[in-house]
Amino acid sequence: MAVTSTRASSKPLIEKRSIDYIPEVERHGRLLSQFTLWMGANLQITAIVTGALAVVLGGDVFWSLIGLLIGQVLGGGVMALHAAQGPKLGLPQMISSRVQFGVYGAAIPIVLVCLMYLGFTATGTVLSGQALGQLFGVSDSVGILIFASVIVLVTVLGYRVIHFIGRVASVIGVIAFVYLFARLISQTDVGALLQIRHFSWSSFLLAVSLAASWQIAFGPYVADYSRYLPSKTSSVKTFFAAGAGSVIGAQVAMILGVFAAASANGQFAGHEVAYIVGLGGTGATAALLYFSIAFGKVTISTLNSYGSFMCIATIISGFRGHLNVTRLQRLVFVLVIVGAATLIALLGQHSFLGAFKSFILFLLAFFTPWSAINLVDYYCITRERYDVPALNDPNGRYGRWNALGISVYVFGVLVQLPFIATKFYTGPLVKAMGGVDISWIIGLVVPAALYYVLAKKWHSAVPDQLILPIEQDTVDAQPSRAGRIQAV
Repeated sequence: MAVTSTRASSKPLIEKRSIDYIPEVERHGRLLSQFTLWMGANLQITAIVTGALAVVLGGDVFWSLIGLLIGQVLGGGVMALHAAQGPKLGLPQMISSRVQFGVYGAAIPIVLVCLMYLGFTATGTVLSGQALGQLFGVSDSVGILIFASVIVLVTVLGYRVIHFIGRVASVIGVIAFVYLFARLISQTDVGALLQIRHFSWSSFLLAVSLAASWQIAFGPYVADYSRYLPSKTSSVKTFFAAGAGSVIGAQVAMILGVFAAASANGQFAGHEVAYIVGLGGTGATAALLYFSIAFGKVTISTLNSYGSFMCIATIISGFRGHLNVTRLQRLVFVLVIVGAATLIALLGQHSFLGAFKSFILFLLAFFTPWSAINLVDYYCITRERYDVPALNDPNGRYGRWNALGISVYVFGVLVQLPFIATKFYTGPLVKAMGGVDISWIIGLVVPAALYYVLAKKWHSAVPDQLILPIEQDTVDAQPSRAGRIQAV
């Protein structure tokens, strides 16, 4: 009873921790919250647009749906493997990269991850601004500013509020999507669309890549939202809770996007929000749909902003030592992050669709190698045996720079260049692949295999067990263990 009371009292509405280890006494939550959070994060307009791209860019409905599902499962597996790390380590995702890259070296992938989530926040804000503009009868720019204000508030409040928003968003999303699917079926000959089957490897691989990249993109921060779960939480159950919520939510949204784009006769691109709402009707119904779209974006945009905050704090703490972030500092960080994303959204709101495709496929090349290295190290080399206190010590076990991890990471980025197809850069082998970007496959497989082989020979000493910080309430019970760590 005392433990329960202590845990209940240690869950303030405004989160007090940032990148520091979560003590067991503050652990709380259920696996269901992982499912609803990621379901709510995916039942939203940007996922609809991503699915629609498979058709807008030349695919048919039938093979696009299959390709998207395959991509969801592949990418969702990678995402869920990262989620399972949260309860065991009690840390945000990116700080664990110090094991593979060094305390200073981890800043390399983290900076790129920050840029990626800054862009995701900006693109999501564009669509939300459209919805709020229609809902309140104001310009899209004013809608963007309103949405940004909400994101600042929720991000500052932190973990508990984010999970609450996720639960509400999942309920609203399910209701809205059931209604939209019913309206779509009543207005469109879905069977006829499914009968049009013109298989093309390039279109099929594009659909796979769109869904896989969507899921893999959650990897750098998914453990941020599972780290408060009790440490004894099953890794397998965490994997399926987070993975199933994300895969099901994204696939449902992308299916709607595929059918909407296929039945739009060219009217979808450039008017994504208005077209989706138009499926549902006008008047009060349209207003409710605009609200559901904006609310659905609150979850994912907050995740992006919160993840960016965690990344920035991780970078600073790596060079300054342990970092205690006050609530005022947290507010300043969040204002800077969301302010930058809002500025990008205001400047780029009129060229969203094409820029979005290029953005997600281009930036993917810079963190799929990180994901491959992190997962291989955690599950195959160290086998969950991290020295958590040493993650804050540049003179400790993991050092300042880890040449092995950094070298494999750089190689993993470079080896993808021939296969990247974006407006920013197109590799020499893209034409041979039918114009499809398959760099994410190369970026996962090659660095994973290379790191496994090299780390088996030259990895630094691995602890015999997972080493966690000594928690204040256990110090008195272990007087003989003077020091800063406990093995579990």
